[in-house]
Amino acid sequence: MGATIGGVEACKGPGVPLVGAFSLREALDRVSQGKGCAYSFVDARTVRFSAARPAPPAPRPVVAARPAVVAPEPIAPLAPLVINAGKRSPRLGALAGGVSVIGSPQLQDTGVGETGSVARQTAGFMTTNLGAARNKILLRGLSDGTFTGRTQSTVGTYLDDIPVNYNAPDPDLRLIDVDRVEVMRGPQGALYGGGSLSGIYRIVTRQPELGRYSASVGSTIATTESGSNSYRAEGVINAPIGRVSALRAAVYYDVDGGYLDDVNLRLSNVDKTTRRGGRAAWRATLGDWQLKLSSALQSVSSKDTQYVTLAPGGPRRANQVREIHRNRLSQTSVKISGSGDWGQFESVTGYVTHRYASRYDATVSLSEFSEEALELGVYDESARVRMAIEDMIYTAPAIGRLRWMIGGFLATSIEEGDADLRARSGAVSRSYYDENRKDRLNEYALYGEATYDLGGDWKVALGGRAFKTTVHTRSYVLAPPPGQTRDLDRAASFSGFSPKISIQRDLARGGMIYALSSEGYRAGGFNSGGLTRPSEARRVFRPDHLRNYEVGATLNPLDGRVSLRAALFYDDWRNIQTDQYFASGLSYTANIGDGRNRGLEIEAGWKATPRLTLKANALFNEPKLTRIAPGYGITDSASLPGVPDVSFGSLVTYQRPIAAATLMLTAETSYIGESRLTFDPRFSPTMGGYYTGKLSAQVMTDRWRAAVFVSNPWNSSSDTFAYGNPFSFGQVRQVTPQRPRTWSLALSANF
Repeated sequence: MGATIGGVEACKGPGVPLVGAFSLREALDRVSQGKGCAYSFVDARTVRFSAARPAPPAPRPVVAARPAVVAPEPIAPLAPLVINAGKRSPRLGALAGGVSVIGSPQLQDTGVGETGSVARQTAGFMTTNLGAARNKILLRGLSDGTFTGRTQSTVGTYLDDIPVNYNAPDPDLRLIDVDRVEVMRGPQGALYGGGSLSGIYRIVTRQPELGRYSASVGSTIATTESGSNSYRAEGVINAPIGRVSALRAAVYYDVDGGYLDDVNLRLSNVDKTTRRGGRAAWRATLGDWQLKLSSALQSVSSKDTQYVTLAPGGPRRANQVREIHRNRLSQTSVKISGSGDWGQFESVTGYVTHRYASRYDATVSLSEFSEEALELGVYDESARVRMAIEDMIYTAPAIGRLRWMIGGFLATSIEEGDADLRARSGAVSRSYYDENRKDRLNEYALYGEATYDLGGDWKVALGGRAFKTTVHTRSYVLAPPPGQTRDLDRAASFSGFSPKISIQRDLARGGMIYALSSEGYRAGGFNSGGLTRPSEARRVFRPDHLRNYEVGATLNPLDGRVSLRAALFYDDWRNIQTDQYFASGLSYTANIGDGRNRGLEIEAGWKATPRLTLKANALFNEPKLTRIAPGYGITDSASLPGVPDVSFGSLVTYQRPIAAATLMLTAETSYIGESRLTFDPRFSPTMGGYYTGKLSAQVMTDRWRAAVFVSNPWNSSSDTFAYGNPFSFGQVRQVTPQRPRTWSLALSANF
């Protein structure tokens, strides 16, 4: 029903299933009847349960009248959220590990629409800033490098139950009609397999609602100082089909205006980005079984990258060509789930296609490709990924103190890539490098987890994943002298077991303390690119593994008005895979050595008054390279690149009624500490060490909302990510400034 419900611990006895079409109040009345609890509406879509008050005793005769005393407005506790990140449905705070959830109300109140905005509100969540649908997500200070190449992503991005990327950049899906986003930190290899080395980022969409018609529309207009205007439009509709099924659809169209000028091309605001997409889902309830069909599509097109170079006259953009980027993602899935006295079964079948292409100005690196005098170089690379996935899981009914589940996973993907460098001399243009490559990857896995109640509120959980991954690579490279024309046809197989063990004690009011050990992994592969055949040491990159050791606690003191989550962790990372570049600007993948990270992450919330809520998050860590592979010449002081030692953020929300509406004010800020772009500090200047933030004022009712946002309110131009072009990297200092101060006006209405 799109409602957030908290405080259900106040209701006693087993739950009563509801089948049929009910209004929200009717459903709440039925499930709470005879359970010793009562509910109240915090707002139109937020419900809080509490223990029912005993009936008052019969009134005594009044002896004398006393002045009426106005009771202070009660302060509601921070409502717990329900998550599925553990492939179950535990309450947030009941799952051992560094888990964060941002619910729909907070997403809407703070204007979160893309991945970068999520980063400000969760501890240790960072993204690079190359541009929309070009970035990498980094969690908990675990970075394999800031470049995107052949290595599988360290963070698994999921749309509902289906992974949407392998080694591609984050598709930066628009967060429209989203129920919540879930972030799981630390390796999740036991349940999620490869590609979850440092965690999971999961977008959970709103489900079709049975028996209820609803619709909403919204639009935003924004203006950026010294830049062009931006626009957004979106719409959502939910329509029941009969009594047992419903259809829900969402569409959106965004234009982010550019703000950088290119002095060579004599163009203003070159970095314009357009994003369009939509989703549709149909859900049917058939007794104890449910069927859901869903589909999603998004296309992102950028006219240019968003970096500048440092020159004697100051930062400027001076390229020979526009560095365009296109990213198109589509997903289709079928989910079948059922439950009964026999347990619970769920099967998800999905098919994902992901196409992306980028262009770079390669002019300054042309001397690597030819001894001729060349005037202009253009490098184009593209990839098409097709991925089919089957993931099924059975959860057994509780047997005494034991609960267990078992699952099977099968995935096959095909990636076809093309890279071409063309250069011009006079009026003649020709190709100086071309590679066609095809990778086929199959993964098979059997996984499970069991939890045993030891008594005294103590529980122990054991889990693991047995896996096998096969890789087959074919490549043909055409490279005239001084390059080498060649081909490659190789296959390999990787297998292993990824374990997980945790022990926890449940505390009052939903709190807990825990200790956890988990592991993540990535398969190996082959290098085929470069002007000449890679050396023997670099033709193959090996698998890497990460072991995580963690202790933490979740507390909810002051009757739930305060929520606190803290975790101490130590990560041991062996044979780190990283994408690197030759002097020519062409990429390869290497095992750079071993590393570790240790640190403390904290997230806290405080309902200070009925109208004022404060939230904060922080990560203090010390990422380091502990062993350096031969042949890289990196100093012993090397650190993991792109991740700072310190980062933190805060969110303050204040609301109060005005007439028939509600006024809401929010203030959001975050700090990203200093870091370096590459492993070797000798050739990597410092970046980061900056603040960013957003302010808003909103007036809203149950039917409409009007909001004014200002991003980067102090108009900072700090360097957020010092990389944009591999062909000039190391030859000129590249800087990616923050988007200048941007004012936005957003209007939305519900029907």
